Amino acid sequence: MRHRSIRFGKMRRSRKAVPELDITSLLDILVIMLVFLLHSYNSSGIILNVPKGIQLPKSASQAPNNAGVIVQVSPQKIWVDDQIILDLNKLPSRTYDHGGRRIIPLFNELTRKKEMAKRIKKGSDKAKPFSGVINFVIDKTLKYNYLKRLMYTAAEAGYKQYKFVVLGENF
Repeated sequence: MRHRSIRFGKMRRSRKAVPELDITSLLDILVIMLVFLLHSYNSSGIILNVPKGIQLPKSASQAPNNAGVIVQVSPQKIWVDDQIILDLNKLPSRTYDHGGRRIIPLFNELTRKKEMAKRIKKGSDKAKPFSGVINFVIDKTLKYNYLKRLMYTAAEAGYKQYKFVVLGENF
């Protein structure tokens, strides 16, 4: 009997020797990450990659942007959905027409996007129809005359609703 009690006594001591794991600091980190992710969550569903060289104006507006074609404009380049359409450092032979009011490469790309949206809608009943919405991400240093050219080009290509993307108060 005595031999048996010694063996069980050793087992009890070894079980008590296991240190407890303190996860308080781990939970603190997870809460901080959760708060950061909730703060940076974009509920509009639109993801924008603003290229280098574009300084967005600031605004207090809280209205989210609508889904549509994204045109980003810096003083040197124009992008449509993250693809460079026009580089003013490498101008093509014909850049403007309609008396200098329409930007030809931008017009061609916007027309191509509109036709592609219409073809997709014909092929699938579940596809969204062409909305005619264009989201402009424009550098705040651009002159108003250039902005008029951009809007004229978009209107000629069939885009009638303009949304201007700006920085919110939190940024």
